[in-house]
Amino acid sequence: MDWNAEPIAAAEPLSWADLERRLPPCSESELQLQRVEGPTNAQARLRLFGRPESEVRVTLYRDHHAWCPYCQKVWLWLEEKRIPYRIRKVTMFCYGEKERWFKQLVPSGMLPALELDGHLITESDLILQALEESFGPLGEGLQDPDVFALRQLERRLFRAWCQWLCYCEGEGTHTAPAEQHFIRMAGLVEEALEATSGPFFRPNFGTADVIFVPYLERMNASLAYYKGYGLRTQHPAIDRWFAALEQRSTYLGTQSDVHTHAHDLPPQMGCCLASGSDDQQRVARGIDQGPWPVEHPAVVETRQAPPAGAALEALARMLRHRRRLLQVNPEGERRSQAAGEALDQALRCALTNLLRQPSSPLLAPPEGMAAGLRYWRDRISVPRDMGLHAARLMRSALESTAALAGDQQGPPLPVQHRRDQNPEPFVQAA
Repeated sequence: MDWNAEPIAAAEPLSWADLERRLPPCSESELQLQRVEGPTNAQARLRLFGRPESEVRVTLYRDHHAWCPYCQKVWLWLEEKRIPYRIRKVTMFCYGEKERWFKQLVPSGMLPALELDGHLITESDLILQALEESFGPLGEGLQDPDVFALRQLERRLFRAWCQWLCYCEGEGTHTAPAEQHFIRMAGLVEEALEATSGPFFRPNFGTADVIFVPYLERMNASLAYYKGYGLRTQHPAIDRWFAALEQRSTYLGTQSDVHTHAHDLPPQMGCCLASGSDDQQRVARGIDQGPWPVEHPAVVETRQAPPAGAALEALARMLRHRRRLLQVNPEGERRSQAAGEALDQALRCALTNLLRQPSSPLLAPPEGMAAGLRYWRDRISVPRDMGLHAARLMRSALESTAALAGDQQGPPLPVQHRRDQNPEPFVQAA
């Protein structure tokens, strides 16, 4: 499909039909084939890599939102090995009730789970071990001495991160030891990366890198948002590792962004404590309110250049779910029919602004719609909804449109749970 399109100049918001016409022609069957056989993506329910469906031996049970770090580890391993597999998505407890069928299958509710040749396995390391035994390792295996040592280092870094992120609040003397300990552990990770000639933990990309991906990605996001600390800025070898990952389509398909992780982590971790410094608050405000990309050295979420089709990717994803997006937005749901119609127009304004020529004036939404637009801005989830660059553009379009209607914010994102992201309405629609 051709995802390049000329920017537009519009004096009024495009209709839904006109917005649809901006997308390259694509039937539902073509879209599903793209998900099954195309690049790694969060929407697929089946991945074949050119093999017949009869060869599928694996079913991966992972969370709807792609928030679970252990699911990401197994997901990325399967994509790198190009093992045909099915995907069944499950609700994490922090954003809804876990499905009864899954609790019957896995009474603990633990994610990820994987079915291999009819045998059910839980716990990500045990899953990877079983996959290695059936399909061979990804590079050097889990029990390779060098990989085993790196696995232990990853756990030490994880514990240092948890100590700083979850137990140290404010700028007092109690913060310094935890911060310093994390920096020492990150320094050891750098030493491990610098021990090889390339950017990865071993001479070639492999299992060791897959193991580090989930939490280094989340450390980069959370420490920027809650501590004002730039992991990629302060640790160049880690930054080079991320930049090398961003050359792999497998990683890009699972990669999240700083905004998503900053707000999906608190209910998973129990809490994330902000340092409260002026710099930390400035970083958090930029991550939440833009502009995106955030212009602060602590926030490096990608070194990849924006792809040409990012705006149309965002448009396609918003159009696919527009009815449900309008229904769940409290600004339309709890008010009058007129408010619902105004919210519909506000979303069309934002999507038209997404496609506009840079020199064209922004279209203003109806009065009173700023909070509704920012409700969507705050809940775009990467990669569940769209890729990182598409999300930046969509958040920017929603914010710039909302700014023309006022300063009103949507309801604050909860930190004890994320029931505001309950997938059930979207699953029912699908």
